[in-house]
Amino acid sequence: MKKIAVLISGSGSNLEAIADACSKNKINGEIACVISNNSSAYGIKRAKNYNLKTIVVDHNLFSTRSAFDNEIEKILIDEKIELIVLAGFMRVLNKEIVNKFLGKMINLHPSLLPLYPGLNTHDKVIKNNDCEHGISIHYVSPELDAGPIIAQGRIKVRKNEDIKDLEKRIHQIEHRLLPEIINEICIGNIYLDKKTVKFKNNNITNYIRNFYDE
Repeated sequence: MKKIAVLISGSGSNLEAIADACSKNKINGEIACVISNNSSAYGIKRAKNYNLKTIVVDHNLFSTRSAFDNEIEKILIDEKIELIVLAGFMRVLNKEIVNKFLGKMINLHPSLLPLYPGLNTHDKVIKNNDCEHGISIHYVSPELDAGPIIAQGRIKVRKNEDIKDLEKRIHQIEHRLLPEIINEICIGNIYLDKKTVKFKNNNITNYIRNFYDE
């Protein structure tokens, strides 16, 4: 089983979805550690509920970004981590650490990339009157939210839907799709070959799920 590290900054609902899937043997891997840059993140409590090793690396205590990243890197190496999942981790890691773990680090982003990299994606969808919204799971590259896309989940934006309801529906498909993709990576069905996402099943050329009825 692959040793997984989950990096969080906030509520940790996706961490809980991953931990729950692991506990039910739906992921061929184990969460070896949870790393948070925020000591007050609710996700830390969720991690403790699953008896997961939790390490707080408060970015405010480091004089430079590189020093913070170096500490993260040290933990990942010490824990012999094989897959790193950024699940609501609100820090941009520098290119040195990203390149070191290239092909072993994935990120969950709440938009249909390349649309809306960065923050406030739900707000942008509403303001632009988009018909669709969704999530992207991608390999992390040095460029923000620009790494090779592994999978996407799509929903229809409802008429007069507010941001709160839209965000709730996005979280629901995150909790379903992210554990599934993690397992596919753990068992070797999905991998990164240079800069291209490869699927062991040659009949699959992309991994797009439509959740239009939800």
